[in-house]
Amino acid sequence: MKIVSFGDVHMATRNLARMGEVMRDTDLVIVSGDLTNFGGSADAGKVIDAVRRACGRVLALPGNLDKADVFPFLEREGIALHGRGLVIDGIGIFGCGGSNITPFKTPTELSEDEIYETLLRGYAEVRDVRPLLMVCHTPPFETRCDRIPGGRAVGSTAARRFIEEIKPDLCISGHIHESAGVDTIGPTTIVNAGPFKDGGYIVVRAADGRLDARL
Repeated sequence: MKIVSFGDVHMATRNLARMGEVMRDTDLVIVSGDLTNFGGSADAGKVIDAVRRACGRVLALPGNLDKADVFPFLEREGIALHGRGLVIDGIGIFGCGGSNITPFKTPTELSEDEIYETLLRGYAEVRDVRPLLMVCHTPPFETRCDRIPGGRAVGSTAARRFIEEIKPDLCISGHIHESAGVDTIGPTTIVNAGPFKDGGYIVVRAADGRLDARL
């Protein structure tokens, strides 16, 4: 199975037109949050429509810059990952959208307790499945994937705690545009693609019970 994942789209879907070869044999696209730029369901719908034209099988999370009505929109579309867990081609996939609290009062921010509870709710639906893919818009705290300019870590302590306890095979994140990269927490690989509007995406290949993720 081949999965392509990207986030921090902010309405800029033009890079999809350049990804014909990448998308040609892609089985699933996961959008890891921030479909819009302070937009609601109408804007999110434009992004999802563009993604579906590239690959018909899609899952998505809202990010902190997506308004509250994006959550029920994704549910209605049958593609929501926030607090949900699904088994697709033998892979357990679950997630949490929004972000931890920021200084900027963005539309969708969650307390650390809410992030942990949302991840746990999704995980409960796939807990007996391996390999396990966690999608969290906010990267876990203190990794190469959560550093703002100057080097300060601003990721989620709850996401890190959850990874340390559950040990998913892979965590896909986003949110921190300046911190595209790869890191590990124990056996879990952490990947932040950076913003899709700047061309960042992840390719995940699943084979023999393992997930291999590359920027």
